[in-house]
Amino acid sequence: MKHSFPTTAVRRVLPAAAVLLLAAAVVPAHAAARDAFPGNWLQLTVTRGTSPSADGRGALLLCDPPQGHSRAVEACGQLAAVDGDPGGLTAAQDAVCAMVYAPVTARASGRWNGRPVEYSRTFGNACELAALTGAVFALDEADEADEADGEAGQTGKGGETGKADAPEV
Repeated sequence: MKHSFPTTAVRRVLPAAAVLLLAAAVVPAHAAARDAFPGNWLQLTVTRGTSPSADGRGALLLCDPPQGHSRAVEACGQLAAVDGDPGGLTAAQDAVCAMVYAPVTARASGRWNGRPVEYSRTFGNACELAALTGAVFALDEADEADEADGEAGQTGKGGETGKADAPEV
C-alpha cells in the first residue's frame, strides 16, 4: 500500500502560516510598547539651543498618581486644565523676563487620555520658558538624577511662590 502526502500544498501553506504567526506576535508587542505606562504621562526634556543635545535635563512625568519631578502635582494639574496639551498652557501674569536671547527648547512626548502627545517649542530664554509653561518643564538636577537611576521621581513639594521659576538648563 502506498501513502501519498500533498507536499506541494504544505509548502504553499507554511510560509503564509508563518507570516500570520509573526504578525500576531508583533501587534501585541507594539501595543505594549506604546502603552508602557498606565494613565497620563509625558517624557519631558529641556535643552539649551534649538536642537536636541545631551546638554539639558529630562524627566518622565507620570500623572496617575503625580510623580516624576519635584513639581509633579502642580504640573499634572496644569496639564489636566489644558487636556494634556503643553501648547495650551497660559502665561504667568506676573512674570518679568530679561530681553536676553539664550534659547532653550522644550519637548514633550507621551500619552494623555489615550491619545499621543508630541510637543516641541524653542523659547527665547529659560525665564520665558518658565513663564509660559509653568511647572510642566520646571526640571531640576534632582529630576535628572531620578531619571538616570530609572526611578519615577518625587511627588510635588507643594508651596507655590506665584513667580515663574526659571528651570536650570
